[in-house]
Amino acid sequence: MTGFAKLVPALILCLAGWPAAGQMLSTAPGDNLPPGLRSARLLPGWVDDAGNRLTALELELESGWKTYWRSPGDTGLPPQFDWQGSGNLADVTLHWPAPQPIRSGDALEMGYHGRLVLPVTARPLVAGEPVDLRVQVELGLCRDICVPGHLDLTAADAGTAPDAVIAEAMAAEPQRLELRPGCDVTRIDDGLRLAVDLPRPEVDLAAVELADRPDVWVSGAEILPRNDGPQAVVEMVGPTGQPFDLDPDHVRLTLVTPGGAFETLGCAPRG
Repeated sequence: MTGFAKLVPALILCLAGWPAAGQMLSTAPGDNLPPGLRSARLLPGWVDDAGNRLTALELELESGWKTYWRSPGDTGLPPQFDWQGSGNLADVTLHWPAPQPIRSGDALEMGYHGRLVLPVTARPLVAGEPVDLRVQVELGLCRDICVPGHLDLTAADAGTAPDAVIAEAMAAEPQRLELRPGCDVTRIDDGLRLAVDLPRPEVDLAAVELADRPDVWVSGAEILPRNDGPQAVVEMVGPTGQPFDLDPDHVRLTLVTPGGAFETLGCAPRG
C-alpha cells in the first residue's frame, strides 16, 4: 500500500470528527471539557536563571481514554498548539515525556494514558519582562473511537520556585543517543520509503519523524527484522504527492524499549 493510500483513511477520520468553525469549546478547569478529559490547565511554573518561563500543559484523562504523542501514527490526531494570544513571547520549546504504547485497533501507537504533564520552555521577546501565556490546543482524545478536542488555556502568574511536577516530566524525555544510525531511502510513487537501523535490539515501539518538515506526513513505523539488526520502516508523503529530497540530518528516531525511551537525530544513508 502506498503512503497516500495509508494517508486517506486518517484524513477522513480527522475531518469526520472535527467540529465546524465556531463550535469549538473554550475550556479550563471548571468549564465544560471535551469527552475523555477530567481537567486541563497550564501550570504556573517559574522563571529560570536564563529568564525563560517554564510551564506545562497538564491533562487528566478519564479512565480508559488516551491522547496522542506528537507523531501519532497512521490514524491518530496530532496535537496542535497556537500561542498567539500570549504576551512578550518569542518562541516555545515542548519537552515531550517518553510516550507510552497505546492500542488502536490492531495497531500499537504512541500516546498517553491517565495523566500527561507536557513541559514548555517559553522564551521572552523582551528579556527581563514577564511572559504571559495563553494557548489554544487541538488534540485527539480516544476510547472506543477518537474525538477532537479544543482547549483555550491561560496560565496564572509564574511562581518563585521550580515546580517538582514539571521538573520530573522534563526528566522523562527520551534519552538522546549521540549516534547516526544507518538508513535506506527508496523513492515511491507519492513520496519516500525510509528504513532506519534500530540501535537497540529489543524495541516495543519506534517512530520516525522529519524534524524540519512538519508538512510531510509520516506513517506509523513497522519494525522489520534483518540479519544485521531490525529496522524501523516508514512511508513519507509530502504536499506535492511526489518523491522529494530528504535531508538525513533531520531524521529523528524515537524508541520505546524495555530499558527506557531513546532518541537519535540524523541518519547515515547507504548507497
